[in-house]
Amino acid sequence: MSENSSPERRRRVRAEARRNVAAILDAAIQVLGQRPQAAMDDIAAAAGLSRQTVYAHFPSRDALVTAVFQRLTDEVLAGLDAARLDEGPASAALRRLLDVSWQTFDRYPALPAPAGSADVDLHQPVIDRLTRLILRGQRAGEFDRYAAPGWLIAATIALGHAAWAEVVAGRMPAAEAAAAVRASVLRVYGVEPPAA
Repeated sequence: MSENSSPERRRRVRAEARRNVAAILDAAIQVLGQRPQAAMDDIAAAAGLSRQTVYAHFPSRDALVTAVFQRLTDEVLAGLDAARLDEGPASAALRRLLDVSWQTFDRYPALPAPAGSADVDLHQPVIDRLTRLILRGQRAGEFDRYAAPGWLIAATIALGHAAWAEVVAGRMPAAEAAAAVRASVLRVYGVEPPAA
């Protein structure tokens, strides 16, 4: 057996590939957050890797953007699972969901959306969790039971994106935008604000 095919060599190659992918994704987040139209060469330079190495892992810019959003989605899902959305009052769980989502927005700069159906596919696991929460809240009488879940989801996403756009444009501090999103979404869901 040659040294090139030894288990130790294969482990080293896999470890190096994982490090390269992490470096590429980190660089893509940074570079695309500052310059959404940046080229793969710019991302390779920021990662400290050759263009060929970047293309070996991500055959196109769209594939790389999709991988960045997959990382973001995985972080959101881990945060939502840790927030235990199926426990306690639905309105408190909705606040936790909004906090987790906003913290992710805050960690990731404004990034270009992935192309085509990838964007929808990446949102689906988050939408599934939010749908379960909405239905639970409506059954418990905490949320407006006449509002269609699809409408509540669309409103939640639109309000979050609008608030983040205000932050990115420099018209609103992040903390103020997060508070505005929370208050607006709760109103849309029919949640009474706490007594002063």
